[in-house]
Amino acid sequence: MTNKEDAMQGTMMNFPLTLPHMLERASKLFPKVEVVSRMPDKSLHRYTYADFYKRSKALAEALQKLGLKKGDRVGTLMWNHYAHLEAYFGVPIAGGVLHTLNLRLHPTDIAYIINHGGDRFLIVDDVLLKLVLAIREHIPNVEEIIVVPLTGQPVPEGFMDYEQFLDTAEGHFRYPELDENDPLGMCYTSGTTGRPKGVVYTHRSTILHSFGIALPDALSLSMHDVFTPVVPMFHVNAWGLPYAAVMTGTKQVHPGPYLDAENLLDLYEREQVTATAGVPTIWLGILQALEKEPDRWKLVPGMRMVVGGSAAPESMIRAFDKFNLRVIHAWGMTETSPLGTVSLLKPHLLELDEDAQYAYRAKQGLPVPLVEVRAMTDEGEAPWDGKTMGELQVRGAWVASSYYNLPSETDKWTEDGWFRTGDVVTIDAEGYVKITDRTKDLIKSGGEWISSQDLENALMSHPAVAEAAVIAVPHPKWAERPLAAVVLREGEELTADELRAYLEPKFAKWWLPDAIVFVDEIPRTSTGKFMKAKLREQFKDWKWE
Repeated sequence: MTNKEDAMQGTMMNFPLTLPHMLERASKLFPKVEVVSRMPDKSLHRYTYADFYKRSKALAEALQKLGLKKGDRVGTLMWNHYAHLEAYFGVPIAGGVLHTLNLRLHPTDIAYIINHGGDRFLIVDDVLLKLVLAIREHIPNVEEIIVVPLTGQPVPEGFMDYEQFLDTAEGHFRYPELDENDPLGMCYTSGTTGRPKGVVYTHRSTILHSFGIALPDALSLSMHDVFTPVVPMFHVNAWGLPYAAVMTGTKQVHPGPYLDAENLLDLYEREQVTATAGVPTIWLGILQALEKEPDRWKLVPGMRMVVGGSAAPESMIRAFDKFNLRVIHAWGMTETSPLGTVSLLKPHLLELDEDAQYAYRAKQGLPVPLVEVRAMTDEGEAPWDGKTMGELQVRGAWVASSYYNLPSETDKWTEDGWFRTGDVVTIDAEGYVKITDRTKDLIKSGGEWISSQDLENALMSHPAVAEAAVIAVPHPKWAERPLAAVVLREGEELTADELRAYLEPKFAKWWLPDAIVFVDEIPRTSTGKFMKAKLREQFKDWKWE
């Protein structure tokens, strides 16, 4: 028998995966790389990673002098810009926990999240101060509110000026002892299924997630890129992309509060952006602007446009290819940090015909390294045949194992430790995941399942359709039948019969929506997803002919 003392040991250093290493690397290797931010007056603020490094450490020191202790939460209500990036690093390297607050949520939800998360301090853009004033009396445990004077106007009495706050640092900051499993940040879900739920990210999970983003077979972020995160820094840490950008020395271009198509396209052209990320609604707006004025903007050929949050229609991917802009499908959730899958084609799939390649690109893709996936049915794990639908379950190095301070939510995890996403998927023989629906959005008609998402993507492939959402409506014979709410493009005309005829070649007859209604807009969540619960409420009394 081998004694425990005699068992072979590894010879590697126990090097902690913590944020200071990432920050120091940026300072030493990429001091001249720029961070560009669109300000409220639409001017561009520019500085370098060297400036960002000094100011992040000043913020960390100032917070410690203010009384921040290890594990204290610091909430942020901020758009995408340089000061928010400073908070991304300054708070965790001081030992605190960065708590990004979704400014698009209802004020009562924001107050709930601040209180449930236990935020001790807040950092707020001056342009968002009204939002804080609306909830200030409902967040009694917040001790100090630090205001970033983006507009240049004086900060009101009773608040701390961010720039003056940084000046309290004397340049004596020393990193505290940090364990890689210490909390680094927290984010709450957008509350589409009940009250928002908190997920706490660690230094270790964030560093590993950043490596996952940078992989060539993932999002391939590198020092050669100029990157614009359109996805907000106030939700899921802008998909973790700012951390990966600092790690790789990527130039960052932040859009501030201006997320409309023209401002984004102007920014892409001016800074020659090579990669960007956002939800489908952002890209649909950009596509419409490009189609309206195809020669106006000179963008970098092949600019990578990562899309997530909800499925992008295949028609949109095809349309952007015509402009030599490359849409890359990805999938993730707040609970997965969020990167889970990326849809890039394996080499042998590049030999397929064009239609087959587009079908793969429209899927959510392959699980990235250190993330595992399975589709589960009532009978067990579904085969990887591209046909059998099951609930997507995931586990991995940056997947949450619980919600913060919500012991009642343990049913979201299986007994063997997998996270139940609520997404219904198929997984094909190559390992590509395709989301067919959310469990609550599937339509069960006469005992058979209909994918609302497949119908929506087909509807939005019609050149006259801007947006479409499909919901289940109770039916006296079939239990449920699909109803489609459709928004037409400006100046277009279309009848329900014409649209149904367009769908007929693509689906079995019983899949086709029994009703198609034309609406001015489709309600959305704070993160740009269709809010089908509101549609179901709107059409709950629908009477079938």
